[in-house]
Amino acid sequence: MNFEQMVLANEPAIRLGFFLGVFAVIGFWELLAPRRVLTVSKTLRWTSNLGLVVLDTVLLRLIFPLAGVGLAAFCAENGWGILNHFPVPFWVAVPLAVIAMDFVIWLQHVMVHAVPLLWRLHRVHHADLDYDVTTGARFHPLEIVLSMLIKFATIVVLGPPVIAVVIFEVLLNATAMFNHGNIDLPATLDRILRWVVVTPDMHRVHHSIEDDETNSNFGFNLPWWDRLFGTYRDQPRAGQLGMTIGIRDYRDPHEADRLEGMLLLPFRGEIKDYAINRRGFPDGTAS
Repeated sequence: MNFEQMVLANEPAIRLGFFLGVFAVIGFWELLAPRRVLTVSKTLRWTSNLGLVVLDTVLLRLIFPLAGVGLAAFCAENGWGILNHFPVPFWVAVPLAVIAMDFVIWLQHVMVHAVPLLWRLHRVHHADLDYDVTTGARFHPLEIVLSMLIKFATIVVLGPPVIAVVIFEVLLNATAMFNHGNIDLPATLDRILRWVVVTPDMHRVHHSIEDDETNSNFGFNLPWWDRLFGTYRDQPRAGQLGMTIGIRDYRDPHEADRLEGMLLLPFRGEIKDYAINRRGFPDGTAS
């Protein structure tokens, strides 16, 4: 069994190990150096958010038993995808594939803010009334299924090496927990890190109740796309401690932060002024 086969065989254990390890580190960090005071019962939020994680994981394994790494191996065996069609060196193909998949995730994130039907699903993530490590994994099951389908299409077109898919999955999962962490980073360190990874202060702006701030800083992992495409915002107008987290229409914790409320949220209300199409923003433009 070669290295790639070993990775393929142990992919679930590798991802679970990194998830639990990073979750423990960020969770402990939040206790030692919190950035903001939480406003909702942590027991309520963590029970609901982590319950959604378990539901999403079981659903994905039932619907997509092959997973992304299995599809990448299949594409490699059959010569599918750009990187399998051309003689690209392995050491070039791996980072190129990770960066390309991250860009697709960024585009997907913009899309779920731009399309009213998809915003119905994605607002489950934004309706969280607080912001901590569990927010990074809080997504409606239907959005998770959509995300996996987009990921599968990307893998088929791109043909990334199996190890690149594993690296991407681990990095995306780890950075999502990091940049949703309620952790206090020194300002100087935050400014430096923003050039290579999305930081908590950078992504927290995206969870502002203000619509123009919500429609900025779409990156989960790499911060470059927002700077390149003009969606980067340095800080919220009210400041990191003064900003309000969540969505205007959903301020009741029993509706926004209970598992049954999250599952039903996409089917409630009318999307008249969906997020990315809001107008009449307060004064201030993205930095």
